[in-house]
Amino acid sequence: MDARDRTRNPKGTPTKASRWPRTDRRALRIQATLQRRQPDLTVVLEDVHDPHNVSAVLRSCDAVGVLDVHLVYVREELPRRAFARSTSGSAAKWLRFFTYTAIDDCYATLRRQRFSILASALGRERISHFEKDLTQPVALVFGNEQRGVSPEALAGADETFVIPMMGMVQSLNISVACAVTLFEAMRQRSVVGGYESQRLEDSVLEAIAAEWLVK
Repeated sequence: MDARDRTRNPKGTPTKASRWPRTDRRALRIQATLQRRQPDLTVVLEDVHDPHNVSAVLRSCDAVGVLDVHLVYVREELPRRAFARSTSGSAAKWLRFFTYTAIDDCYATLRRQRFSILASALGRERISHFEKDLTQPVALVFGNEQRGVSPEALAGADETFVIPMMGMVQSLNISVACAVTLFEAMRQRSVVGGYESQRLEDSVLEAIAAEWLVK
């Protein structure tokens, strides 16, 4: 290798000079990603036990700019392997998680942060997610694969919504339902310029960027 293509680290071991431009590009990408994060859009998962479903949800969250995910586990165990770096396309690395053992505690936290709470309610709601204003601070609640959102979570929510379907089957996999709703939120927010200016405070963005750089 030509000497111009190599440099040395502090220990004297030769390294590729291109390592540093890659680091610079990584820092710029992290900065750009955090500038598009939506701190007022969040997801609540209630007793979602399949790690593949959780992993898929995390990928959708990252894709649309969600930063925080709230995890409520009362009847099921938290599927910890869904949060490993080798799963969810590494999306879990770029999200923050808050765990609860009671839905009331989760909702109390969200309301202190001035979120409206919208729960998916198959079979009892006629207002679709297209009709909801998802540009405002909103927490989207999705429930267990078989049981759906619990009665307690439904009762405590501010509003409920349904994803309209035209086929014989009237339900979607939870990860698909979450993706459909999140991408509608992204569409609405894009229309009003929600991704065009930084939403995080500078100090928060800088702290998260420093953490992400070493991941």
